[in-house]
Amino acid sequence: MFEPRTLSDDLEAVRRAHAPAAVVLDCARDFETIEPAVAEQLGLLVDGLDPFSAPDEWLPADVPEVLSRYASDEFTVGLPGDGGVAWTRQTEPPTVFVKPRLEGSPESFVDFLVAEALVETDVAPAESFFAFFGERYPELAAATPLSSADTFQLGAALYDAYVGRLTRPVFEAWGDPEHDPHLPALHDAWADAGERLQPRLDGLPGEVARGETDFAAAAELACAAVKHGLDLPDPFAALDTAAYERNGAAFAVRWAEKTFDALATGE
Repeated sequence: MFEPRTLSDDLEAVRRAHAPAAVVLDCARDFETIEPAVAEQLGLLVDGLDPFSAPDEWLPADVPEVLSRYASDEFTVGLPGDGGVAWTRQTEPPTVFVKPRLEGSPESFVDFLVAEALVETDVAPAESFFAFFGERYPELAAATPLSSADTFQLGAALYDAYVGRLTRPVFEAWGDPEHDPHLPALHDAWADAGERLQPRLDGLPGEVARGETDFAAAAELACAAVKHGLDLPDPFAALDTAAYERNGAAFAVRWAEKTFDALATGE
């Protein structure tokens, strides 16, 4: 199920700088929940396992089943929408998983995703949006008129923006010849992803106004742009601020309250 992944020199430099003990594994199949027999295999490659679970109070009355499962004592790494690379601190040391859904993707793209995961293990306050919001997740759900699935998508987007604020300076520094490590190829992959995202961002307000893109999907797109330092349309621009970085989940909940109040009144 798991095989240690051979890392390029650039990725080894990222690991040394941000997660020197981290294990990077190729996976034989895609997964989120790890069955006990598979967890035993993983346990042979790390020093310890400590699966995440959450109290019932963190869950609103109506949540997607996948979130209930994530909050349970099942060993779950990543959530739907997390993509082909997932990381966890539920192992000691942290582990990065590269999933087979990435087969056929450009090597530079996969390398950036692995590098991003290594950086996130270092700087992200939690490994999922649900752990980030914690006891405030029911407050986020109450602040929106969205379905439980769209609230899930919005919560994940808001956390993506938060982590993007923390990782962006690292990605920017990789392009500086005087920075150690200087990693121009990874910097170029990060910059290229931002350039590809910009045209979609430019048309976002019109798409939402015409009903072509719903609010949660728009939030996902806008919040993904934070790590690239792109200009965000309102109301998402408030998420790329030092105030959000300082206040975390409380700020995100208040942002949701104000945003949906404004949408309801047409302001």
